[in-house]
Amino acid sequence: MNPEPVSELRTRPTLLFRLRDWQDAPSWEEFYRLYRHFVLGLAERAGLTHEEAEEVAQDVFKRVAETIAEFEANPQRGSFRRWLMNLTRWRIADKFRERPAGAQRGLRREGHDGTATAERIPDDAAPDAGWDDEWRKHVLDAALDRLARRINPRHFQAFDLYVRQNWPVLKVARELGLGPATVYLIGHRVKQQLKVEVAQLEARLG
Repeated sequence: MNPEPVSELRTRPTLLFRLRDWQDAPSWEEFYRLYRHFVLGLAERAGLTHEEAEEVAQDVFKRVAETIAEFEANPQRGSFRRWLMNLTRWRIADKFRERPAGAQRGLRREGHDGTATAERIPDDAAPDAGWDDEWRKHVLDAALDRLARRINPRHFQAFDLYVRQNWPVLKVARELGLGPATVYLIGHRVKQQLKVEVAQLEARLG
């Protein structure tokens, strides 16, 4: 008997393709872990409460689950990143509209420019630098988290102190009991690993 052919879905490299298989629980868990903080951060920085931001995240992930199988069939949607940003923006706007009128007036009084927070959410007519900056920060944070779980904890600590917090190399060496040359070497190697991790995440996240 010939072996059952390997599903094309499971051989595709991107996480988005693997999500089209509802039975692929590990891929859905990975997707939720990678994107949840991104969606929550956008919602909270737009001015929503944490509870409202959690509701936005639930609505966004529900919509993704309902439509991910059709995503690539519609190239007019553009990149998945842009689509996810728009889904989040629309749900944020919905949450502001659901607030009582008095709460909206309060937002206008508290706004720095006299405009309600919801009205300052960028529309999707043109790419917005703020959303793109938020995305790059999200990818970097996710890459750092993945790297921290994979490499020697002491090496990651040395990298964090020397490269990210800009401690002098001699101070890092004294703090961790390492030679200065070792700190330099760790910093260089982990930076290279981080670049690779970021590139792989960007490719996998569509």
